[in-house]
Amino acid sequence: MTTPAPQTSLKAVLIANRGEIAVRIARAARDLGIRSIAVYSDADTGALHTLVADEAYRLPGNSASETYMNVPALISLAHKVGADCIHPGYGFLSENSDFARAVVDAGLTWIGPTPESIELLGDKIAARRVAVEVGAPLAPGTEDPIGDWEEARAFAEEHGMPIAIKAAYGGGGRGLKVVHDEADIEDAFASAGREAKEAFGRAECYVEKFLTHPRHVEAQVLADTHGNVAVLGTRDCSTQRRFQKLIEEAPAPFLTDEQRAGIEDGAREICRAANYVGAGTVEYIVSEDGTVSFLEVNTRVQVEHPVTEVVTGVDIIAEQFRIADGQELSFGGDPEITTHAFEFRINAEDVTNGFAPAPGSVTRFDVPTGPGIRVDSGVRTGSEIPAYYDSLMAKLIVTGPNRDAALARSRQALKEFTIEGVRTVLPFHRDMVDTPELNGDSLDIYTDWVDGNYSPSANHETADIEHIYDERETVVIEIDGRLHQIGFPRSLLRGGVTGESPSSAAENTAGSGGEGAVTVKYESTIVKWMVSDGDTVEKDQPLATVEAMKMESTIKSPTAGTISLSASEKDRVKAGTTIATIA
Repeated sequence: MTTPAPQTSLKAVLIANRGEIAVRIARAARDLGIRSIAVYSDADTGALHTLVADEAYRLPGNSASETYMNVPALISLAHKVGADCIHPGYGFLSENSDFARAVVDAGLTWIGPTPESIELLGDKIAARRVAVEVGAPLAPGTEDPIGDWEEARAFAEEHGMPIAIKAAYGGGGRGLKVVHDEADIEDAFASAGREAKEAFGRAECYVEKFLTHPRHVEAQVLADTHGNVAVLGTRDCSTQRRFQKLIEEAPAPFLTDEQRAGIEDGAREICRAANYVGAGTVEYIVSEDGTVSFLEVNTRVQVEHPVTEVVTGVDIIAEQFRIADGQELSFGGDPEITTHAFEFRINAEDVTNGFAPAPGSVTRFDVPTGPGIRVDSGVRTGSEIPAYYDSLMAKLIVTGPNRDAALARSRQALKEFTIEGVRTVLPFHRDMVDTPELNGDSLDIYTDWVDGNYSPSANHETADIEHIYDERETVVIEIDGRLHQIGFPRSLLRGGVTGESPSSAAENTAGSGGEGAVTVKYESTIVKWMVSDGDTVEKDQPLATVEAMKMESTIKSPTAGTISLSASEKDRVKAGTTIATIA
């Protein structure tokens, strides 16, 4: 096998990450003639990223702190296996300035911005100050992290509701809570801090005025050590649930020339002022009255970078390697954009159950094909989706000559995409590409539109919404010389063969713990009980907060009665475990 000619002086990269981004980095490294070295936790043994990389090494344990965020272990392994650089991907340690500095101090090349830039822009308070200096518009907010929830309440009394409580060192929607009622501020402050601590290792939060019905628009930046700062256009990332993105498109549609120029010029000047190098994203919100307000800077490659790559022709990961190697950007100036693209995040989540995490085994993973179709995946048929990490499995990126063509291709691609064994957000994406809010002459999606307006039951003509996840068989038959395709749930076949009705099959699959049992649907950690042993509870009353895949969810009472707790806070429980009983 012929090895690609080296395009950098870098020889071997340790990829301090997992999943689809680790696969993506390994493939980019191979294109550049760089040896790729993966790491994996016990739960990720045999995962796709370990097979795509040239080498893979175990980090004992399952939790992020034991494995993908274990700084001494990562650096020690890099030296042991002969890596001369480390790429952190996104999430985990990617925006941790201490890790970046430790990599540099260990004599390794850090594939990312300088530790000083990460500290400056990764601190949302400091980033706001930079935005003010270069003239970027901002919503009202606290200048420093707040010490307790009462400071958030005082801010709300001055500026009005709603407010956003944000992790100062967070990102990706984790550690972000939007509060509409003053009575909910205390719980939201505590929850934001817990999520931030779990995902990023820092719990500090600040507060700002939340602008209602905002769009989320961002600019992709690449900057080298020679003073070149390029903006690779814009992206719209407004389709979110719980402020975690689900659909992105590039370029961001339906912006005025003034808005677009302000977003791109502001991004460039913020990065120049911070002496930024590498890949980064400057995020804004665009309110329903057209006001553009700086949000934050992500000092890493974004999950949604492929949607920019396909409309610009720029390999952002390869540019990260070249920049870290001291080279200039391989392209001149801001690239011209003449096409349109959408990216759909394929998460292991149950849309019939409030996008609850859905870890498990992937029994079938068939991707779509055709012009303008790209799939970046961290799984394949037979892969395990662990409960220890986030829910992202893959990304479907669809390009067309214009927005309408890209949407049309997306509908077909989503129809062809088949995943079985775990529940995913594919039904949601298929619904969304047909919504008038996404298809009209304006974009009427805003960051909390999904949370307030989307219901799978409103989009499917079935009394039992669970049936949208029925694994289906397609039969092709000929009638009068014309082929017809007929699809039907496999549960109907099981019913016809075994005598089991579809409804009883669904009940068995659900794995109920019996009458009055309070169970968890997926492996998770009990973060907080909202009731005490022996309390009287009502049907649908919130009982507990649980965390899995870096997300917190609420478990509600299935019935009314007196509750007896059988699990404690901080317990890690398996899927189907009865954590309480209501008599």
